[in-house]
Amino acid sequence: MESKLSRNLYSFSYFLWIVIFVILPILLIVYYSLFDIEGNFSFVNYQKFFTAVYLKMTLSSFWYAFLITVITFLIAYPTAYLLTKTKHKQFWLLLIIVPSWINLLLKAYAFLGIFGTYGVANSFLKIIGMGEQQILFTDFSFVFVSVYIFIPFMILPIFNSLNELNPTLLDAARDLGASAWTAFYRVIFPLTIDGVKSGWQVTFIPALSLFMLTRLIAGNKVITLGTAIEQQFLVTQDWGMGSTIAVFLILIMILFMFLTNTRKRGV
Repeated sequence: MESKLSRNLYSFSYFLWIVIFVILPILLIVYYSLFDIEGNFSFVNYQKFFTAVYLKMTLSSFWYAFLITVITFLIAYPTAYLLTKTKHKQFWLLLIIVPSWINLLLKAYAFLGIFGTYGVANSFLKIIGMGEQQILFTDFSFVFVSVYIFIPFMILPIFNSLNELNPTLLDAARDLGASAWTAFYRVIFPLTIDGVKSGWQVTFIPALSLFMLTRLIAGNKVITLGTAIEQQFLVTQDWGMGSTIAVFLILIMILFMFLTNTRKRGV
């Protein structure tokens, strides 16, 4: 009886947390999206979202989020695989995760110095004879810094999936004459697909709504949905339009989470 009461109490606390910090804020965003800049009830914000400007911005956000996610994945998967083969894998994994504990703003300012005119990157380019280059405030710098920030979040779920992989399955594949590549795409990758999906979720979704890096690193040359929301709320003071963009961003995130669902279905 006491155990059941404790479970009910924990369930109620969880439900209350979800209602206050998830459901109510979303409902508030939907509410504000139904008012124009003058405070009148209207669907004009939704009509405006489907104009060329915002549709182009949405496609741009998708492109950059996809590019960042793919590059992060291509680096993270082999890195996670090599980590599972090292002797002190937990120690090396910790070294990769530690930078994620540092404040995002601090890391962004660090890259301002690294990619700046007199930064380490340009100094290296001068040494190898390439001369001074404009690295900061470019698409390259934005993607590079974003990939650096998201790599630990992609590596961790993939590492966990690889680490839990039964090694006897690989032995069986080799005994049956499978090459290293065949064993990878027929055994290793399919069995770690849940870790890959989790990594894509924790990378693609935040990358879709980046806004601070677009200002500091890209110099506002990269415009995403996150940047648009920030501008609508803080610059133009159009909370209705900012909320409308946020509504579509939430819908896109929910759709992506549904498409990359990692729940294990019963056989």
